[in-house]
Amino acid sequence: MERRNQTGAGNFILLGFTDDPDLQSLLIGLLLSMHLVTVLGNLLIILATISDSHLHTPMYFFLSNLSLADIGFTSTTIPKALRNIQTQSRVISFAGCISQIYFFVLFACQDNLLLTVMAYDRFVAICHPLHYVVIMNPRLCLLMALGSWLIILMIACSDTLINNVVVYTVTIILAVFPLTGILFCYSQIFSSILRISSDKGKYKSFSTCGSHLLVVSSFYGTGLWVYLSSAASPSSRMSLMASVMCTMVTPMLNPFMYSLKNREIKVALERVLSKMVPLSESSLA
Repeated sequence: MERRNQTGAGNFILLGFTDDPDLQSLLIGLLLSMHLVTVLGNLLIILATISDSHLHTPMYFFLSNLSLADIGFTSTTIPKALRNIQTQSRVISFAGCISQIYFFVLFACQDNLLLTVMAYDRFVAICHPLHYVVIMNPRLCLLMALGSWLIILMIACSDTLINNVVVYTVTIILAVFPLTGILFCYSQIFSSILRISSDKGKYKSFSTCGSHLLVVSSFYGTGLWVYLSSAASPSSRMSLMASVMCTMVTPMLNPFMYSLKNREIKVALERVLSKMVPLSESSLA
């Protein structure tokens, strides 16, 4: 009988947050609250951009896609973390681990590409305002949004042999190129803003990209923190906290970053909430 390697893939043991049972209830409440705020906040952004005709612009179209990606990003990890804490089990199957990694990378790369597309949108709006409507036409916006979703799926479904060859190329395409594109766009944006003579004009131009700049800084800042902390000590609590910031806190704060500094989003959210309140009151009646 031919001898074969019979080693099979078993389960993995997750690091976990704490072994203290008194803190587990607090963690469940904290993580569940963060997840609900993230999902609700991003859903409100999506509803606002769909329902308000004033927000049917490229910037808010890409923002709604970013909110959708953030919902998927947090939903990949938090439900499993909540279940493990509740059942006091840190076990995850091989298939579950691979699936979680796949969707985690999928939505993380999606966030990265959408932030790059949004930076290009702000670049065109500030540096080429007279040609903005022509350049950022609905067809191009749709192609850019679909492209950011499909490019990752195409890579995931390709041959494994090809994946082994192009893994570094993919890393450059999905990490280095987007960051380089964002830095280039903002270098041109800041250069154009500095050439504006009036202070009011400078403030107005900068305010249109301020929210996006905050989100970009938060996304790449926490991502760099995760990389540095895991490189220093892969099993440290600091690495765990950095991962929490990247996967939970940043997607939760994104809707607030856009709504607090954007009057159009505030007005649209007020309209959405005002429509939701009468519906809830009528259902109770």
